[in-house]
Amino acid sequence: MDELKKTRQDIDDIDNKILELLNKRAASVKRIADVKKDKNLPPFDPSREKRILNELSRKNKGPMKTKDIEFVMDAVFKVFRGMFRPIKIAYFGPEGTFTHQAAVKQFGQNGEYIPCRTIDNVFTEVEKGRSDYGVVPVENSIEGSVTHTLDMFVDSNLRISAEILLDVHHFLLSREKSIDNVKKVFSHSQPVSQCWNWLSSNLPHVDITEADSTTDAVQKARREKHSAAIASETAASLYMMNVLASNIEDFSGNITRFLVIGKEFSGKTRRDQTSVIISIKDRIGALQDILGYFTESGINLTRIESRPSKKKAWDYLFFLDFIGHKDDNKIRKVLSDLEKESVFLKVLGSYPVSGRK
Repeated sequence: MDELKKTRQDIDDIDNKILELLNKRAASVKRIADVKKDKNLPPFDPSREKRILNELSRKNKGPMKTKDIEFVMDAVFKVFRGMFRPIKIAYFGPEGTFTHQAAVKQFGQNGEYIPCRTIDNVFTEVEKGRSDYGVVPVENSIEGSVTHTLDMFVDSNLRISAEILLDVHHFLLSREKSIDNVKKVFSHSQPVSQCWNWLSSNLPHVDITEADSTTDAVQKARREKHSAAIASETAASLYMMNVLASNIEDFSGNITRFLVIGKEFSGKTRRDQTSVIISIKDRIGALQDILGYFTESGINLTRIESRPSKKKAWDYLFFLDFIGHKDDNKIRKVLSDLEKESVFLKVLGSYPVSGRK
């Protein structure tokens, strides 16, 4: 018992030191926030946070694991991020949507969140300076790309500052207490697609009505008897709805990728990703040559997506994601080669790869 008492006292002493150091860190964060404000520098620097994590992981001698260090420091970053200079974040959808959850996951509880009805509105909020950053969905592991987000980048001068990966779980929410009483289901189109097999098996005869967002679906289901909505568990508590069924998505590993958009490029870390838009010259083998540059340089091309240019029939733009930062020598050379082969080339951003990849 004496040993237990002594060890607990040691822990109390350590906790006191942690508290002292956290407040000391807060004072330094305030000084940095003041300097950034005076010099009109961006308030959020994902590359700096990533470098801190990399360095702490490198120095860690245990028994804490790398994932433990990342978990603790992620919480520290979120607490301090908007403590002295509130960050305004525009996001697609009302409060309680998955995009809102992704925004809070990235920026923490101290952010000032501004809901937008459309993806266009999110871009406009940031372009006009009414928000520091925006959060928009870009692809789902099951349903594929959010094409409207991709199209917005063509004419926008905004950059991709960071990416967010969010595990997506769908719940059937209702004011009813039994699934047997549900005659209509409100939902955004994507959750319907992601839960189609479950709906066909469990609610084969209900009327499925499209909503603008998962939150819009919940609000409509609250107003109408014998109805339900497909939304998140967060929306259930936020709008005081009953959970009639949990995790109704058809496939496990349902992950949505979101982008943080801002006005600045992110700095380099040890693991970055670059996104570009390219329109290639109309000649035989042009796309093959473009892809060949990545193979020859040993660069991992992680994603390629084509979209109509909307300028003339059968003219396409290609969206490419690949590992590396635009300021890496190897990436600079590939970008130079791509520019020679393209009619149009735009670097959308170089940003830290999510820890989940």
